[in-house]
Amino acid sequence: MTRRKDDLDKTIEKILKEDPSFQEKLNEADRAWDIAFQIYDLRKKAGLTQTDLAKLVGTRQSNIARIEDADYTGYTLKTLEKVTRALKAKLEIKIVPLDSYKDLFMTG
Repeated sequence: MTRRKDDLDKTIEKILKEDPSFQEKLNEADRAWDIAFQIYDLRKKAGLTQTDLAKLVGTRQSNIARIEDADYTGYTLKTLEKVTRALKAKLEIKIVPLDSYKDLFMTG
């Protein structure tokens, strides 16, 4: 069953027609949301508060809150490594050839 397009879908399509570079902004936002929600979910599954995780990482609770904010993209690789290690998880980074990247994210 195919989902019907809603107003948001139609608005995004219109914006992309007017400014194709907007797709990269959407992709960046998607990656930020993905990272934030993965960290949040792993923290919750581990039964940790933001303060608990901050102590394990060696930082402040406000920094963990910032990392879990889907609008935040200022984290470093080192920070993500510390957080994932504290959550007993593995950080994976994947470099994808541009054609494959377009196939994954720019289908319509």
